[in-house]
Amino acid sequence: MQQDKHPEYRPVVFRDRSAGYAFLTRSTANSDQTIAWDDGETYPVVDVEISSESHPFYTGKARTVDSEGRVARFERRYGGGEGRGGGEGPDAGGPG
Repeated sequence: MQQDKHPEYRPVVFRDRSAGYAFLTRSTANSDQTIAWDDGETYPVVDVEISSESHPFYTGKARTVDSEGRVARFERRYGGGEGRGGGEGPDAGGPG
């Protein structure tokens, strides 16, 4: 097996700044920043924008889409309701 072909696999701290959450795991990610961890050791730290602590899917704080309001807005904008595409009128395409 060739040496020095794979990146170094080492302990790294991933920090979610929006949630104030950090966790220690092993990774090949590189970072110039370091952080002192609870065990007294210093590890490289990688800042992430979102993690399981701040993602709506994992936290259960997902936005619900107001589908009824969207339908009402569509009908208001494009005139949904009676008389539209009902087959009556001069452009209905029937015999005549």
